[in-house]
Amino acid sequence: MGVRRDWSLLANEILRGTPATKQDGLDTLHADDGELLPILNAAYALRYHYYKNEVKLNMIVNAKSGLCPENCGYCAQSSIADTAVDKYPLWNKESLIRGAEEALERKAGTYCIVASGRGPTNKEIDQVVSAVEDIKSKMPLTVCACLGILKEGQAERLKRAGVDRYNHNLNTHVDHHEAITTTHTYADRENTINAAKKAEISPCSGVIAGMGETDEQLIETFFELKKWGADSVPINLLHPVEGTPLEDKETIGPLQSLKIIAAARFIMPDKEIRVAGGREVNLRTLQPLALYAANSIFVGDYLTTGGQQVKADHQMIKDMGFCVDEPSLSKTY
Repeated sequence: MGVRRDWSLLANEILRGTPATKQDGLDTLHADDGELLPILNAAYALRYHYYKNEVKLNMIVNAKSGLCPENCGYCAQSSIADTAVDKYPLWNKESLIRGAEEALERKAGTYCIVASGRGPTNKEIDQVVSAVEDIKSKMPLTVCACLGILKEGQAERLKRAGVDRYNHNLNTHVDHHEAITTTHTYADRENTINAAKKAEISPCSGVIAGMGETDEQLIETFFELKKWGADSVPINLLHPVEGTPLEDKETIGPLQSLKIIAAARFIMPDKEIRVAGGREVNLRTLQPLALYAANSIFVGDYLTTGGQQVKADHQMIKDMGFCVDEPSLSKTY
């Protein structure tokens, strides 16, 4: 039998200023399945306190695909993946702007420009900067860039262009990092997050759960993200892709996925917790329940895997009694 405890008491203690502990996080992951609704109720108390019933929508574009020298075991675009992903260079300015327009059509407040590869060249930074300047002058969007490991001065250029947020996930625990990739270090990831922070760009960083890490490692990574001050935390749930080293990993399953998302909310109660890649294949029919703990989702497809239909996401939010936090010119991004 799993852990049983008073989850509402935990939420109340957090709201009174007592941070969740590592044991609180582990208790959440190890909770009896019959405790799931009380756990979600407690997580919702925190989510509602900071975000009411609003859901932030993010749209991601695969602006540069394949062509990656890294050996990340989860990724269909890596150098060691035997997959048929498209390969193309970074989108031109017009394509990046069209992507932003599509984000608005989907009611997404955040537009995420993602490029494969170890990190951007200065020419690629030029392309992103030119597009972002145009986007920010015309559209009420939060712009997030996810371009890989940044070189000196690149974060500052992105900031001046109007990039609001930079995504670089820790992905997994420092002690599990080399089981997932060996072509860059954990410190490389930390340094990129730090570069974004120094440039006064809001840091976005999260995890990919289900890659063979222990529960202790997952919870410790949540605390590491809290220490780094990630404002937005994407919770990816591994979607095993055929042709990658992790293709045979089992999906996490709906109940455990919900516990993971709730644990993130307990540990980082005031942060944007986003259900990201793998939502559909791991949560399956229980996707709507994730909104009790998370206040953000990706709308539409992911980088190399399909997502739920946009209309279905909008309907799911409405059916749950939540509302979309739509972009507006009256808001400050």
